[in-house]
Amino acid sequence: MDARTHPVDVVPPTASRPVSGRAGTLIRTQGLTKRYGTVTALDQLSLEVWPGVIGLVGANGAGKSTLIKILLGLLPPTSGSAFVFDWDVARDATRIRQLVGYMPEHDCLPPDLSATEFVTHMARISGLPANAARERAAEVLRHVGLYEERYRQIGGYSTGMKQRVKLAQALVHDPKLVLLDEPTNGLDPAGRAEMLELIARIGREFGIAVLVASHLLGEIEQVADFLLAIDAGRLLQAAPLTTFTHRTGVLAVEVADGTDRLAAALAGHGLQVRVDGRHVFIGLDDDRPYDLVRDTADELGLALVRIEQDRHRLEDLFRDAPEPEPAVTGVEVAG
Repeated sequence: MDARTHPVDVVPPTASRPVSGRAGTLIRTQGLTKRYGTVTALDQLSLEVWPGVIGLVGANGAGKSTLIKILLGLLPPTSGSAFVFDWDVARDATRIRQLVGYMPEHDCLPPDLSATEFVTHMARISGLPANAARERAAEVLRHVGLYEERYRQIGGYSTGMKQRVKLAQALVHDPKLVLLDEPTNGLDPAGRAEMLELIARIGREFGIAVLVASHLLGEIEQVADFLLAIDAGRLLQAAPLTTFTHRTGVLAVEVADGTDRLAAALAGHGLQVRVDGRHVFIGLDDDRPYDLVRDTADELGLALVRIEQDRHRLEDLFRDAPEPEPAVTGVEVAG
Protein backbone atom coordinates (compact mmCIF):
# COMPACT_ATOMS: atom_id res chain seq x y z
CA MET A 1 0.00 0.00 0.00
CA ASP A 2 1.58 3.31 -1.07
CA ALA A 3 0.61 6.09 1.31
CA ARG A 4 1.93 8.67 -1.17
CA THR A 5 -1.22 8.27 -3.28
CA HIS A 6 -3.56 9.00 -0.39
CA PRO A 7 -4.34 12.70 0.16
CA VAL A 8 -4.99 12.50 3.90
CA ASP A 9 -2.26 14.89 5.00
CA VAL A 10 -4.35 17.95 4.18
CA VAL A 11 -6.80 18.85 6.95
CA PRO A 12 -10.12 20.23 5.66
CA PRO A 13 -10.36 23.94 6.53
CA THR A 14 -13.46 23.37 8.66
CA ALA A 15 -11.95 20.56 10.71
CA SER A 16 -10.91 21.13 14.29
CA ARG A 17 -7.58 19.97 15.60
CA PRO A 18 -7.49 16.55 17.32
CA VAL A 19 -8.67 16.56 20.90
CA SER A 20 -5.73 16.04 23.21
CA GLY A 21 -5.62 12.47 24.49
CA ARG A 22 -3.10 9.69 25.03
CA ALA A 23 -0.71 9.61 22.09
CA GLY A 24 -1.49 6.98 19.48
CA THR A 25 -5.05 6.25 20.57
CA LEU A 26 -6.99 4.49 17.83
CA ILE A 27 -10.54 4.64 19.21
CA ARG A 28 -11.80 6.28 22.37
CA THR A 29 -15.36 6.57 23.64
CA GLN A 30 -16.79 8.03 26.83
CA GLY A 31 -20.32 7.28 28.01
CA LEU A 32 -21.37 6.54 24.42
CA THR A 33 -25.11 5.89 24.24
CA LYS A 34 -27.46 5.35 21.31
CA ARG A 35 -31.19 4.87 21.64
CA TYR A 36 -33.77 4.09 18.97
CA GLY A 37 -37.00 5.07 20.68
CA THR A 38 -37.29 2.77 23.67
CA VAL A 39 -34.50 0.46 22.45
CA THR A 40 -30.98 1.10 23.74
CA ALA A 41 -28.37 -0.06 21.21
CA LEU A 42 -25.33 1.30 23.10
CA ASP A 43 -25.43 1.91 26.84
CA GLN A 44 -22.75 4.16 28.41
CA LEU A 45 -19.97 2.53 26.38
CA SER A 46 -16.53 3.75 27.51
CA LEU A 47 -13.30 2.31 26.10
CA GLU A 48 -9.85 3.21 24.84
CA VAL A 49 -7.78 1.09 22.45
CA TRP A 50 -4.58 1.37 20.43
CA PRO A 51 -3.70 0.27 16.86
CA GLY A 52 -3.60 -3.43 16.07
CA VAL A 53 -6.11 -6.01 14.84
CA ILE A 54 -9.08 -5.53 17.13
CA GLY A 55 -11.91 -8.02 17.34
CA LEU A 56 -15.30 -6.50 18.14
CA VAL A 57 -17.38 -9.44 19.29
CA GLY A 58 -20.96 -9.75 20.41
CA ALA A 59 -24.19 -11.48 19.50
CA ASN A 60 -26.38 -10.16 16.71
CA GLY A 61 -28.05 -7.05 18.07
CA ALA A 62 -25.31 -6.36 20.62
CA GLY A 63 -24.58 -2.93 19.11
CA LYS A 64 -21.55 -3.67 16.90
CA SER A 65 -22.89 -2.08 13.71
CA THR A 66 -24.25 0.90 15.63
CA LEU A 67 -20.82 1.54 17.14
CA ILE A 68 -19.13 1.33 13.73
CA LYS A 69 -21.57 3.79 12.15
CA ILE A 70 -21.07 6.25 15.00
CA LEU A 71 -17.29 5.99 14.61
CA LEU A 72 -17.71 6.85 10.93
CA GLY A 73 -19.87 9.85 11.72
CA LEU A 74 -22.81 8.28 9.87
CA LEU A 75 -24.98 8.04 12.97
CA PRO A 76 -25.21 10.61 15.78
CA PRO A 77 -25.02 9.30 19.34
CA THR A 78 -27.81 10.06 21.76
CA SER A 79 -25.22 11.08 24.34
CA GLY A 80 -21.55 10.64 25.11
CA SER A 81 -18.54 11.13 22.85
CA ALA A 82 -16.33 9.17 20.48
CA PHE A 83 -12.95 9.85 18.89
CA VAL A 84 -11.01 8.13 16.10
CA PHE A 85 -7.30 9.01 15.98
CA ASP A 86 -8.27 11.71 18.51
CA TRP A 87 -10.65 13.31 15.98
CA ASP A 88 -14.14 14.00 17.30
CA VAL A 89 -16.74 12.00 15.33
CA ALA A 90 -19.32 14.72 15.95
CA ARG A 91 -17.22 17.51 14.43
CA ASP A 92 -14.61 15.86 12.22
CA ALA A 93 -16.47 13.08 10.41
CA THR A 94 -15.09 14.09 6.99
CA ARG A 95 -11.53 13.96 8.25
CA ILE A 96 -12.13 10.60 9.90
CA ARG A 97 -13.57 9.09 6.72
CA GLN A 98 -10.43 10.15 4.85
CA LEU A 99 -8.43 8.02 7.27
CA VAL A 100 -10.81 5.07 7.56
CA GLY A 101 -12.03 2.35 5.19
CA TYR A 102 -15.42 0.72 5.77
CA MET A 103 -16.70 -2.69 4.69
CA PRO A 104 -20.45 -2.84 5.47
CA GLU A 105 -22.20 -6.03 6.48
CA HIS A 106 -24.94 -6.09 3.86
CA ASP A 107 -24.73 -6.27 0.07
CA CYS A 108 -24.57 -2.73 -1.28
CA LEU A 109 -22.78 -3.17 -4.61
CA PRO A 110 -24.04 -1.92 -8.00
CA PRO A 111 -24.74 -5.05 -10.07
CA ASP A 112 -24.25 -3.38 -13.46
CA LEU A 113 -20.67 -2.22 -12.85
CA SER A 114 -17.47 -4.23 -13.02
CA ALA A 115 -15.26 -4.51 -9.95
CA THR A 116 -12.68 -2.29 -11.66
CA GLU A 117 -15.22 0.42 -12.41
CA PHE A 118 -16.68 0.41 -8.92
CA VAL A 119 -13.42 0.32 -6.95
CA THR A 120 -11.90 2.98 -9.25
CA HIS A 121 -14.97 5.15 -8.65
CA MET A 122 -14.57 4.76 -4.88
CA ALA A 123 -10.91 5.76 -5.19
CA ARG A 124 -11.89 8.89 -7.15
CA ILE A 125 -14.44 9.80 -4.48
CA SER A 126 -11.62 9.55 -1.93
CA GLY A 127 -9.69 12.19 -3.86
CA LEU A 128 -7.27 10.19 -6.00
CA PRO A 129 -6.56 11.42 -9.56
CA ALA A 130 -7.93 9.26 -12.38
CA ASN A 131 -4.69 7.45 -13.22
CA ALA A 132 -3.77 6.84 -9.59
CA ALA A 133 -7.31 5.60 -8.90
CA ARG A 134 -7.09 3.02 -11.69
CA GLU A 135 -3.68 1.84 -10.51
CA ARG A 136 -4.84 1.56 -6.90
CA ALA A 137 -7.98 -0.32 -7.95
CA ALA A 138 -5.92 -2.86 -9.88
CA GLU A 139 -3.55 -3.23 -6.93
CA VAL A 140 -6.19 -3.89 -4.27
CA LEU A 141 -8.23 -6.18 -6.54
CA ARG A 142 -5.09 -8.24 -7.07
CA HIS A 143 -4.55 -8.30 -3.30
CA VAL A 144 -8.06 -9.63 -2.60
CA GLY A 145 -7.83 -12.25 -5.35
CA LEU A 146 -10.09 -10.70 -8.00
CA TYR A 147 -7.53 -9.56 -10.55
CA GLU A 148 -8.60 -12.03 -13.25
CA GLU A 149 -12.30 -11.35 -12.68
CA ARG A 150 -12.10 -7.59 -12.29
CA TYR A 151 -13.80 -6.72 -15.60
CA ARG A 152 -16.90 -8.87 -15.01
CA GLN A 153 -20.11 -7.23 -13.83
CA ILE A 154 -20.59 -7.51 -10.08
CA GLY A 155 -24.14 -8.81 -10.55
CA GLY A 156 -22.65 -12.10 -11.79
CA TYR A 157 -20.33 -12.53 -8.83
CA SER A 158 -20.67 -15.14 -6.11
CA THR A 159 -21.15 -14.06 -2.48
CA GLY A 160 -17.47 -14.60 -1.79
CA MET A 161 -16.42 -12.45 -4.75
CA LYS A 162 -18.77 -9.66 -3.64
CA GLN A 163 -17.26 -9.72 -0.17
CA ARG A 164 -13.83 -9.30 -1.74
CA VAL A 165 -15.03 -6.30 -3.75
CA LYS A 166 -16.34 -4.73 -0.55
CA LEU A 167 -12.96 -5.31 1.08
CA ALA A 168 -11.14 -3.86 -1.93
CA GLN A 169 -13.14 -0.63 -1.90
CA ALA A 170 -12.43 -0.27 1.83
CA LEU A 171 -8.68 -0.44 1.11
CA VAL A 172 -8.40 1.50 -2.14
CA HIS A 173 -7.66 4.90 -0.57
CA ASP A 174 -4.89 3.45 1.63
CA PRO A 175 -6.58 4.05 4.99
CA LYS A 176 -4.93 3.97 8.39
CA LEU A 177 -7.84 1.98 9.83
CA VAL A 178 -10.42 -0.34 8.27
CA LEU A 179 -13.74 -1.15 9.90
CA LEU A 180 -15.02 -4.56 8.78
CA ASP A 181 -18.61 -5.42 9.71
CA GLU A 182 -19.20 -9.20 9.61
CA PRO A 183 -16.74 -9.70 6.70
CA THR A 184 -17.36 -13.47 6.46
CA ASN A 185 -21.14 -13.09 6.26
CA GLY A 186 -22.63 -15.66 3.86
CA LEU A 187 -19.34 -17.41 3.09
CA ASP A 188 -18.73 -21.16 3.11
CA PRO A 189 -15.92 -22.56 5.29
CA ALA A 190 -13.29 -22.23 2.56
CA GLY A 191 -14.37 -18.67 1.82
CA ARG A 192 -14.28 -17.79 5.51
CA ALA A 193 -10.72 -19.09 5.84
CA GLU A 194 -9.59 -17.09 2.81
CA MET A 195 -11.25 -13.89 4.04
CA LEU A 196 -9.69 -14.27 7.50
CA GLU A 197 -6.26 -14.72 5.92
CA LEU A 198 -6.79 -11.52 3.91
CA ILE A 199 -7.73 -9.66 7.09
CA ALA A 200 -4.65 -10.94 8.89
CA ARG A 201 -2.45 -9.79 5.99
CA ILE A 202 -3.89 -6.27 6.15
CA GLY A 203 -2.52 -5.83 9.63
CA ARG A 204 0.59 -7.98 9.26
CA GLU A 205 1.92 -6.86 5.87
CA PHE A 206 0.49 -3.38 5.38
CA GLY A 207 0.46 -2.13 8.97
CA ILE A 208 -3.15 -0.97 8.74
CA ALA A 209 -5.16 -1.05 11.95
CA VAL A 210 -8.23 -3.28 11.70
CA LEU A 211 -11.47 -3.39 13.66
CA VAL A 212 -13.33 -6.56 12.67
CA ALA A 213 -16.85 -7.08 14.00
CA SER A 214 -18.18 -10.63 14.24
CA HIS A 215 -20.61 -12.71 16.26
CA LEU A 216 -18.39 -15.77 15.62
CA LEU A 217 -15.90 -16.09 18.45
CA GLY A 218 -13.73 -18.59 16.62
CA GLU A 219 -13.05 -16.06 13.86
CA ILE A 220 -11.93 -13.42 16.34
CA GLU A 221 -9.52 -15.91 17.91
CA GLN A 222 -7.92 -16.52 14.51
CA VAL A 223 -7.16 -12.93 13.49
CA ALA A 224 -7.32 -10.51 16.42
CA ASP A 225 -4.69 -9.56 18.95
CA PHE A 226 -7.12 -7.48 21.01
CA LEU A 227 -10.72 -8.04 22.04
CA LEU A 228 -13.64 -5.69 22.55
CA ALA A 229 -16.61 -7.69 23.77
CA ILE A 230 -20.00 -6.03 24.06
CA ASP A 231 -23.29 -7.44 25.24
CA ALA A 232 -26.62 -5.60 24.97
CA GLY A 233 -24.76 -2.42 24.10
CA ARG A 234 -22.54 -2.48 27.18
CA LEU A 235 -18.83 -3.17 27.46
CA LEU A 236 -18.17 -6.68 28.68
CA GLN A 237 -14.39 -6.81 28.30
CA ALA A 238 -11.57 -4.92 26.59
CA ALA A 239 -8.13 -6.51 26.76
CA PRO A 240 -5.47 -8.33 24.70
CA LEU A 241 -6.78 -11.60 23.32
CA THR A 242 -4.12 -13.56 25.19
CA THR A 243 -5.87 -12.54 28.40
CA PHE A 244 -8.70 -14.90 27.46
CA THR A 245 -6.85 -17.65 25.61
CA HIS A 246 -3.78 -18.22 27.80
CA ARG A 247 -2.97 -21.66 29.13
CA THR A 248 -4.49 -22.50 32.49
CA GLY A 249 -3.23 -24.62 35.35
CA VAL A 250 -5.56 -27.41 34.24
CA LEU A 251 -4.84 -30.56 32.24
CA ALA A 252 -7.61 -31.56 29.85
CA VAL A 253 -7.87 -35.29 29.08
CA GLU A 254 -10.29 -36.87 26.62
CA VAL A 255 -10.82 -40.62 26.26
CA ALA A 256 -12.97 -42.53 23.80
CA ASP A 257 -14.96 -44.08 26.69
CA GLY A 258 -14.49 -44.85 30.37
CA THR A 259 -14.32 -41.20 31.47
CA ASP A 260 -15.77 -41.90 34.91
CA ARG A 261 -13.42 -44.85 35.49
CA LEU A 262 -10.40 -42.74 34.60
CA ALA A 263 -11.55 -39.89 36.85
CA ALA A 264 -12.11 -42.22 39.81
CA ALA A 265 -8.70 -43.84 39.39
CA LEU A 266 -6.91 -40.49 39.13
CA ALA A 267 -8.77 -39.19 42.21
CA GLY A 268 -7.54 -42.30 44.00
CA HIS A 269 -3.98 -41.11 43.28
CA GLY A 270 -4.74 -37.84 45.06
CA LEU A 271 -5.37 -35.68 42.02
CA GLN A 272 -8.11 -33.04 41.90
CA VAL A 273 -10.38 -34.01 39.02
CA ARG A 274 -13.58 -32.75 37.40
CA VAL A 275 -15.63 -34.58 34.76
CA ASP A 276 -17.38 -32.70 31.95
CA GLY A 277 -18.83 -35.00 29.30
CA ARG A 278 -16.00 -36.99 27.73
CA HIS A 279 -13.35 -34.79 29.35
CA VAL A 280 -11.53 -35.09 32.65
CA PHE A 281 -10.02 -31.85 33.94
CA ILE A 282 -7.13 -32.24 36.38
CA GLY A 283 -5.49 -29.60 38.57
CA LEU A 284 -1.95 -29.09 37.31
CA ASP A 285 0.49 -28.10 40.05
CA ASP A 286 3.46 -29.94 38.51
CA ASP A 287 4.24 -32.48 35.75
CA ARG A 288 3.18 -35.52 37.79
CA PRO A 289 -0.36 -35.80 36.30
CA TYR A 290 0.98 -36.35 32.76
CA ASP A 291 2.63 -39.67 33.67
CA LEU A 292 -0.27 -40.70 35.90
CA VAL A 293 -2.81 -40.14 33.14
CA ARG A 294 -0.75 -42.12 30.66
CA ASP A 295 -0.12 -45.02 33.03
CA THR A 296 -3.67 -45.12 34.42
CA ALA A 297 -5.26 -45.06 30.98
CA ASP A 298 -2.99 -47.94 29.96
CA GLU A 299 -3.86 -49.96 33.07
CA LEU A 300 -7.60 -49.45 32.44
CA GLY A 301 -7.28 -50.22 28.73
CA LEU A 302 -8.65 -46.79 27.73
CA ALA A 303 -7.86 -45.06 24.44
CA LEU A 304 -6.52 -41.54 24.94
CA VAL A 305 -7.93 -39.08 22.41
CA ARG A 306 -6.39 -35.87 23.74
CA ILE A 307 -4.16 -34.76 26.60
CA GLU A 308 -3.08 -31.13 26.77
CA GLN A 309 -2.96 -28.12 29.01
CA ASP A 310 -6.36 -26.45 28.81
CA ARG A 311 -6.93 -22.92 27.54
CA HIS A 312 -9.52 -20.34 28.40
CA ARG A 313 -11.91 -19.84 25.49
CA LEU A 314 -13.81 -16.76 24.41
CA GLU A 315 -17.04 -18.69 24.96
CA ASP A 316 -16.21 -18.75 28.67
CA LEU A 317 -16.19 -14.97 28.68
CA PHE A 318 -19.87 -14.76 27.73
CA ARG A 319 -20.92 -17.83 29.71
CA ASP A 320 -19.32 -16.93 33.02
CA ALA A 321 -18.99 -13.15 33.02
CA PRO A 322 -20.89 -11.05 35.57
CA GLU A 323 -23.11 -8.17 34.53
CA PRO A 324 -21.00 -5.73 32.47
CA GLU A 325 -20.04 -2.45 34.09
CA PRO A 326 -20.02 0.84 32.15
CA ALA A 327 -16.77 1.96 33.74
CA VAL A 328 -13.93 3.23 31.58
CA THR A 329 -11.60 0.50 30.43
CA GLY A 330 -8.28 1.76 29.11
CA VAL A 331 -5.97 -0.93 27.79
CA GLU A 332 -3.09 -0.88 25.38
CA VAL A 333 -2.30 -3.01 22.34
CA ALA A 334 1.15 -3.39 20.93
CA GLY A 335 0.85 -2.44 17.30
